[in-house]
Amino acid sequence: MSRSDCSFVRLSNGLRIAYAEQGARDGPAVVMLHGYTDSHRSFDLLRPHLPEGWRVIAVSARGHGQSDKPEGGYAMADIAGDIPLVLDALGIVRALLVGHSMGAAQALQIASDHPRRVAGLVLISAFASFSDNPAVAELEAAVSGFQEHVDPEFVLAFQESTFAEPIPQRFLDTVIGESLRCPTFVWRAALQGQINAPIADAALRCQAPALLIHGAKDAFVPIEDQLKLRDLLPSVRIFSMQGVGHTPHWERPVETASLIQAFVGELADTSALLRHASFG
Repeated sequence: MSRSDCSFVRLSNGLRIAYAEQGARDGPAVVMLHGYTDSHRSFDLLRPHLPEGWRVIAVSARGHGQSDKPEGGYAMADIAGDIPLVLDALGIVRALLVGHSMGAAQALQIASDHPRRVAGLVLISAFASFSDNPAVAELEAAVSGFQEHVDPEFVLAFQESTFAEPIPQRFLDTVIGESLRCPTFVWRAALQGQINAPIADAALRCQAPALLIHGAKDAFVPIEDQLKLRDLLPSVRIFSMQGVGHTPHWERPVETASLIQAFVGELADTSALLRHASFG
């Protein structure tokens, strides 16, 4: 039941993917998917507050963190398609998916394409669409102007724009460092993959129950996006955190963990998903 440092798994498609794992190997599986240019380190503040009886796995998407960075394959279907292969490689049949921002869109795509693998969804700061969002358009304009190397000052400003409440300086330094691991082509390709992502279609096909966690001061995702997703998903709850920005799991990790645990408790009460570690 120990918390481990970064590990690597080789997928059947040849990619080497980085991840961090903690908890009981025979516990219910909870797979965490990070936001744009982040990595599995995005969940460093949240993971310590989750039960040690859960098997919690935070994954770095292709192109991000210490995972392989292929020249192509950054459409949402590609990034999402890696996760069932991660589950296969780690011997997990079914998991709860916790996704932040890009990771929330990724989780919806996985639930749409592989419904039997997904027990439920926790979608943190989830977009209903990237393509008609002014903040995303501004980001796209900035990223299109990148030169050979990503400017650390831009990364600092970008990451600071994601939170409304203070976060630990050491953790901010970590997430800036992780964003700088992404080459310029990944910044461009992963953003375009999000802009083109058919989120509404994925949500409509989704069968899994979902919890939406949203910061009331989110500079990227308006509350209207949460309402649109509510209308598209089959079973959903929305929780809005007052005073919080785009990163509730950074700004309020204890509260975010409590919401996830309560949601899992509801799943267990209604369908016995937690009995005998039946997530995975």
